[in-house]
Amino acid sequence: MPRTSGVTRRRAVAAALTVAVLTPLAAACGSGDDSSAAQRGTTLKVLAAASLTDVFAKAADAYHKEHPDVTVTFSFAGSQQLAAQVNQDFPADALVTADTRTMDGLHGKTGKPQIIAKNRLVIATADGNPQHITGLADLASTHKLKVVLAAPAVPVGRYSKKVLDRQGITVQPVSQEQDVRGVLSKVELGEADAGIVYATDAMTAPDKVDAVQVPDEQNAIAEYPAATLKVSEHAKEADAFVKWLGGAQAQKILRDAGFQKP
Repeated sequence: MPRTSGVTRRRAVAAALTVAVLTPLAAACGSGDDSSAAQRGTTLKVLAAASLTDVFAKAADAYHKEHPDVTVTFSFAGSQQLAAQVNQDFPADALVTADTRTMDGLHGKTGKPQIIAKNRLVIATADGNPQHITGLADLASTHKLKVVLAAPAVPVGRYSKKVLDRQGITVQPVSQEQDVRGVLSKVELGEADAGIVYATDAMTAPDKVDAVQVPDEQNAIAEYPAATLKVSEHAKEADAFVKWLGGAQAQKILRDAGFQKP
């Protein structure tokens, strides 16, 4: 038999080693892919009113602990902006607005809404209330205060107009913001002396703003409906999350953040 050269032997050994190394790696990669796929679970995208920014971060953490296979993410904006996205069939799974009017305008795009919380208006002022604002009447244009409001198309802007009109108060705002957080930010930054926001928004910045209460007889109550979206690719999981928002655990989180019972 012909002799096997040293080069040939070395090539054979190298080939054998290559097969030995690659085989377990291939098996490991296949196993890892399967495991990763199993662990990925479902990610829900929820369109939510800007006033829910802080409380929903806590709610998402609580929900994930209870449902580790589901991760909830959010897109926060003014309710009117969220409605525009829904009307364009933006890919999302659920919607929570700061008023029933916006939700009702999306008939056919959502499942049956349920009210998960309520809110009320307050006047946000700079810390310490340096302008000594005591109520809605102090916001009148004749008082020369810099007042910021949300735009009329925004739920909180619509509620603000309603309560001011009812009291016969005319305000000339220095700006009209696209969501309630925009109003709060203007007051925090000193760009306005006062602004009308939800009570829960003022509570998120206790070291930067004061909240002047608006009496019940002058106030407006905001209702927050939640619903699944017909375009959702995870309808079952979205339904479960919306239902959870009305349950005891989520309701406690909402109450602790200052929201009222639905």
